[in-house]
Amino acid sequence: MSDFLQLHILTSYPPANLNRDDLSRPKTAFFGGAQRLRVSSQCLKRTWRTSGPFQAAVESTRRGIRTKEIGEEIFDRLKDVGTAEPLADKTARAIAVHFGKLKKTGRGSETLVFFSARERAAIHALAKICAAEERDPTEDELKALLQAKTDAVDVALFGRMLADDPLHNVEAAAQVAHALTVHQVAIEDDFFSAVDDLNRGDEDRGAGHIGDLGFAAGVFYLYVCVDLTQLVGNLEGDRAAAAAGVRGLVEAALTAAPKGKQNSFASRSYASYVLAERGSRQPRTLSTAFIKPLTGGETDIVKAAIETLRACRDQIDTAYGKVADHSEEMDVPGGKGTLAKILDFAARLDPA
Repeated sequence: MSDFLQLHILTSYPPANLNRDDLSRPKTAFFGGAQRLRVSSQCLKRTWRTSGPFQAAVESTRRGIRTKEIGEEIFDRLKDVGTAEPLADKTARAIAVHFGKLKKTGRGSETLVFFSARERAAIHALAKICAAEERDPTEDELKALLQAKTDAVDVALFGRMLADDPLHNVEAAAQVAHALTVHQVAIEDDFFSAVDDLNRGDEDRGAGHIGDLGFAAGVFYLYVCVDLTQLVGNLEGDRAAAAAGVRGLVEAALTAAPKGKQNSFASRSYASYVLAERGSRQPRTLSTAFIKPLTGGETDIVKAAIETLRACRDQIDTAYGKVADHSEEMDVPGGKGTLAKILDFAARLDPA
């Protein structure tokens, strides 16, 4: 039986461009027949695992690295210990190709792979052996490099998927929804100019540069679900590491803003509200609370969103029975709850 941690988070961002599409405009989605601002789950997960709170909670040896450049790293390490360049290149290619088709030039792969520190150490140890013996790695040696269990907390949380080698996949313990605004939005354009400091205007009084940038503001609802049982299993039963990872993940989700255009907007916000729930029943999002978008008619849209979210939870509980066995709230506008209590509640893992 799984122990699920569910987070329902409301965060208000001022004018921002947190997560851009291919045209450098804020990402959007239609929900309830209205355009909403969107921050993708991929953006959020990278923001969190590279954030200060997560890195402070999880020691560096328990964090993974996602890269296409493992072949280049093997080559550089072999060169550093005096391996001749042709042999270093041959060895690096022979190992790197196991993780995906190599690019036409260099030793990089076409596939992003999430490696734990332990796996990278094993890769470099094998590379040294193969280079010393001037041979290619065996199939068994290559298969032993990656494992379905991991010591990397972020790999255990967010998973690893290798389509060509499913035996090395790690099932993600954390599910992260795309964050959506609780109200309708319209993307606006900021037309800007930059002055050339050395242009005195004697001949040309025009700007040194002109451009435009899309932006919008909004209150976002975010849903996160962590299968704590899966997380502990992914980490080979290491409950202390799992608890540290949950603590880092939750604090990052409440305090770390995506980095998109931060120098232009300084749109760093802490969550205004979080409902944390624990229980073994089938999880559910509360996004239906905002199918009907909130409007500017509310005197305080954050407080209105909190009330709407609570009402949706109560309606689902009435219809289906209580989903969560225990819950904890932090309501910043209402002066209820603290970050410390939320973190303690979320990271409390019972002994096996």
